[in-house]
Amino acid sequence: MSTVAMNGVRAAVRSVGTMSSRLSSIDALRGLVMIFMLLDHIRETWFLYMPVTDPVNAATVAPTLFFTRITSTLCAPIFVALTGLGAYLFSQKHTKRETSEFLLKRGLFLVLLELTLVNFSWRAELPFTVVYLQVIWAIGLCMIALAALIHLPHRAILAIGLVIVCGHNLLDGVVVDKDSALYMPWGFLHHRVVMDVAGVPVKFNYPVLPWLGVISLGWAIGPWFSELAAELRQRRLIRLGLGMIIGFVVLRALNVYGDTPWFVVPGDELRTVMSFLAMTKYPPSLLFLLPTLGIGLVLLAYFERWQGGPVSERLAVFGGAPMFFYLLHLYTLRVLYLCARAIYGTNHGDVFGVSSIVYVWLWYIALIVAFYFPTAWFSGFKKRRKDIWWLKYL
Repeated sequence: MSTVAMNGVRAAVRSVGTMSSRLSSIDALRGLVMIFMLLDHIRETWFLYMPVTDPVNAATVAPTLFFTRITSTLCAPIFVALTGLGAYLFSQKHTKRETSEFLLKRGLFLVLLELTLVNFSWRAELPFTVVYLQVIWAIGLCMIALAALIHLPHRAILAIGLVIVCGHNLLDGVVVDKDSALYMPWGFLHHRVVMDVAGVPVKFNYPVLPWLGVISLGWAIGPWFSELAAELRQRRLIRLGLGMIIGFVVLRALNVYGDTPWFVVPGDELRTVMSFLAMTKYPPSLLFLLPTLGIGLVLLAYFERWQGGPVSERLAVFGGAPMFFYLLHLYTLRVLYLCARAIYGTNHGDVFGVSSIVYVWLWYIALIVAFYFPTAWFSGFKKRRKDIWWLKYL
């Protein structure tokens, strides 16, 4: 074989290895935020009688509950951003039309899933007495919107993402009267509302506008993963991530824009720190997104460096089958809760709950292990059976 041919083979092998490393790091980060999400959903299952506000009230909530709750703040921003990044990488092997069609179909599938299987998992009732429009709904709508946005120049998508993420808090003061025709569209876009639709309360828990900004930024960062060498990409990810975290600290300290003001609790440094860290998720404020996405960028760089290690490999199992894991954990938690309520009855008003947050963490550790094995099986099945077309939607 000639030297030129040999060099071509080596380049191809390096390219395949680099792609595998990138995808593994993305799966590992996605898997990490999925298991953080599990903690929050276990809290909502067994500790629902201890509700938390948005943002969490640092003056009244127990510190253990506060830090259990904010652990999950990484989940939605990172997952939505990775959805945008994944769509960009998909586009590198498909035409714009094929990418747009896939985003549209996948988005519609997620919206349908939210309205059916996901909603049923929360309350196990038919017909629904209340409908929750949450993260799967928001991701689905963002994918539908991204299906159109990808036909714009890349810099335009980046600009749209930056303007939305950095500027949407300027709209916080806009209040639309409940009797106005704009009340539902405004709740759909930016203001968390509850509306009566055909006699059923519908809760718009994830106003979609800020999440559209996040998915656009995920797409915009895509060229770093298709064009840059691994070392340069990792340096850029770490620098940008640390810059976003520093930007959060500075802007939060100034207390002038990006979220509700924080406050000093005299004589209680811990609650002062809690107030500083308590940000608004519904919809996600600029100060909510800066540190969460910043941490995500840093972790993404390090997961690529740690590729092949035991922790990242196991996390990648969860991240390789996210929808399977999502539905599996929701229905398992609902079955466990209904069994506990049938056995012990309701002990906190009209719900059953455990007496301490410690039990939430114990359930969390046990279920991470229990969920790993079926998720690993499905992840492997999905990779082996690429001939089954609908598996790509899971």
